[in-house]
Amino acid sequence: MDPLHFTQQMNRRDFLQQSGCALGAVAASMLGASGTSQAATSQVSSPARAKRVIYMFQSGAPTQIELFDYKPNLRDIEMSELPDDVRMGQRLTGMTANQNKFPVVASKFDFAQHGESGTWISELLPHTAGIVDDMSLVRSVHTDAINHDPAITFCQTGSQLAGRPSMGAWVAYGLGTANRDLPTFMVLLSRGTGRAAGQPLYDRLWGSGVLSSRYQGVKLRSGEEPVLYLANPAGCDTNTRRQMLDQIRDLNLQKFEAAHDPEILTRIEQYELAFRMQTTVPDLTDISDEPEHILDLYGPDVRTPGTYARNCLLARRMAERDVRFIQLYHMGWDHHDNLPDHLTKQCSDTDQPSAALVTDLKQRGLLDDTLIIWGGEFGRTVYSQGKVTDTTYGRDHHPRCFSMWLAGGGIRPGQVYGTTDDFSYNVVENPVHINDLNATILHCLGLDHERLSVKYQGLDVRLTGVEEHSPVQGILA
Repeated sequence: MDPLHFTQQMNRRDFLQQSGCALGAVAASMLGASGTSQAATSQVSSPARAKRVIYMFQSGAPTQIELFDYKPNLRDIEMSELPDDVRMGQRLTGMTANQNKFPVVASKFDFAQHGESGTWISELLPHTAGIVDDMSLVRSVHTDAINHDPAITFCQTGSQLAGRPSMGAWVAYGLGTANRDLPTFMVLLSRGTGRAAGQPLYDRLWGSGVLSSRYQGVKLRSGEEPVLYLANPAGCDTNTRRQMLDQIRDLNLQKFEAAHDPEILTRIEQYELAFRMQTTVPDLTDISDEPEHILDLYGPDVRTPGTYARNCLLARRMAERDVRFIQLYHMGWDHHDNLPDHLTKQCSDTDQPSAALVTDLKQRGLLDDTLIIWGGEFGRTVYSQGKVTDTTYGRDHHPRCFSMWLAGGGIRPGQVYGTTDDFSYNVVENPVHINDLNATILHCLGLDHERLSVKYQGLDVRLTGVEEHSPVQGILA
């Protein structure tokens, strides 16, 4: 091909994208029915314990002090000033940095031990308490970001700056699809009742970044049209649609022969997948075949589209259909004020469905090869933000320590990992950085987090960054 003709077909951005990840994109575009990515052959670290992931992300940052990190001694020092040797001059947000005092506030909620493991869990989570022997509770997670958007972006992409591939995109790139009739990476959103004006979420959180766009997440909506533009246009039957796609494919292949842009192959595959999804998505979202005892397991909200409970049930249905990465986002955990009221409502939204999902997968034999993650972007401060009364208080952002739990494929069940100080302010044993957690997730899937990377603009881009991180051996089965 004439080099001048080739360069005329490409702009600078296309060239940089090709130089970074074209080979991976072309390889993935040539997948057979098995869907195994050729990229995965050089990135496997160990036999996979998990085939798929369900990540229940609680956007806004659940408070570890009220839910998982039991600190009964705080009631003895209620309203005392947070000691300087605990805070150690650590960074505060602009919302509390100018407070004159930092009064310690204990949780208003009681805790009790549950299961054979004797794990302490808040009274706000009675259903979660029932699955403690199936999960590993990590109390020592910490992160680099202190505000919502960079912290959520960091959890999901390994970078506080927008533009990197999301975790689901990395998994899709590394492992390929297990069901060619549904997207490899699917996303479900719900809004909590605990704080209606919660932090917004942006589509880039499930984007593909510098990878091919074929790996980005597909958002499932709660309305009459779960995925936009799947339905045939008015006056267009299935046969006509098929003929249109065939003609568009031929034109795109001609363009690819001229330009060699892997995004053209991606576009062809996305059109074909959308055509197949006209049948598979309605079947996925129709829960009329679910028996009453299963609907009751998830709670009354499961009958309402768009709720967290419905999304948890849909996540199980996706797992049955071998969707590789299933991302749930539930908004409303940002409790700077009126925390007791807002948190109670938020837990009412999520506690029963989260536990039901684990129970449902377990009874179907799917938990062993499905990795479940529950948690948010950071934790909450032990000191109160704003005024404290007998009935209400608030807590600010706290990246130094927070709690998450994991269950299923590759995770050691029935244990608590990591310890914080008496104020739930600093990690004192077994710290788990967000990138360590992400390395653990990839390890459970059989992927080496250091080798799952692409060259982009001269850099090795990967989910866990360039610093030294590793899977958390203490929570692995």
